[in-house]
Amino acid sequence: MDNSATPPSSILAPSPPAAERGVWGGASGVAGDRLFAGVVRACALSILVLMGGLVAVLAWGGVAAWSAFGPGFVWSTVWNPVTEHFGAAAPVFGSVVTTVLALLFAVPLAFGIAFWLVEMAPAVVAAPIGMAVQLLAAVPSIIFGMWGFFVIVIVPVMARYVQPWVNHHLGPVPVLGAVLRSAPYGTGLLTGGLVLAVMVTPFVCAVMRDVFMAMPAQVRESAYGLGATRWEVMRSVTLPWSRPALIGGIMLGMGRALGETMAVTFVIGNTNRIGWSLFAPGNTIASLIALEFPESPAGSLKLSSLLALGFILMVISFLTLACSRLLLRRGGV
Repeated sequence: MDNSATPPSSILAPSPPAAERGVWGGASGVAGDRLFAGVVRACALSILVLMGGLVAVLAWGGVAAWSAFGPGFVWSTVWNPVTEHFGAAAPVFGSVVTTVLALLFAVPLAFGIAFWLVEMAPAVVAAPIGMAVQLLAAVPSIIFGMWGFFVIVIVPVMARYVQPWVNHHLGPVPVLGAVLRSAPYGTGLLTGGLVLAVMVTPFVCAVMRDVFMAMPAQVRESAYGLGATRWEVMRSVTLPWSRPALIGGIMLGMGRALGETMAVTFVIGNTNRIGWSLFAPGNTIASLIALEFPESPAGSLKLSSLLALGFILMVISFLTLACSRLLLRRGGV
């Protein structure tokens, strides 16, 4: 009998599963995989710990303000460090108004730029403009504030030309006069919204451009093959396909606008009152904290009020994010 024909037992023995062998084989691979899983799990849980720590610090720091003023702190318009009477209504109003104005200006502009770069612009032109959009997103916010305040683009033009013209021609109109008439200082809610729009546009545009580029070419080509125009393709194909990512980009821009500090501080006027005119000076939560925090002693009621304002800003951010998720869920996403 020829023993050479009998296959060795090592050939017939089944090999261990890949999970047991690991990358390098044996028990060392299993240990390495468990270590890697533990490290990435700890990284994910650290986000929850960090978020919880931020909320806890702001909530605990604002206890004195909530105890002194109660729920009326939210809708009180008084901010008087001399009498130690503080309210959050004026900065909250300024933050909401400037953010809404910024999105009204930035979202259509960002969408138009992104759609033109992806669908219509030649490759020779689209590449440098797309790079310029990304570089504009990296410009520090204080540069935008200085540009809006000193350069003859926003504040000087508002004070010398726009506001006088609006006061003269639209001031007597019953409804528009109350919304637009104001002293021609140049600084105000509308100016802050314009500067925020310039800051937010590159972020939103970069996200939209990446989404449009990720869209399968067969989808657009099929619509064009059926005779659809560019407007019909954008309305019936591009928007429905990219809606979740577009909403995410808009939420990213809104978060940037809500928390912006220095650029708004330069151009909003820094007045702790509610002005119903779009040209009236005002304040935001972020700008008020930046201006008043260095002058707030530790343990003072003023510092507690500023921390309570930070907590309110986080609540507003959470509510906007929850609303965006609700919109996506209703849309079947």
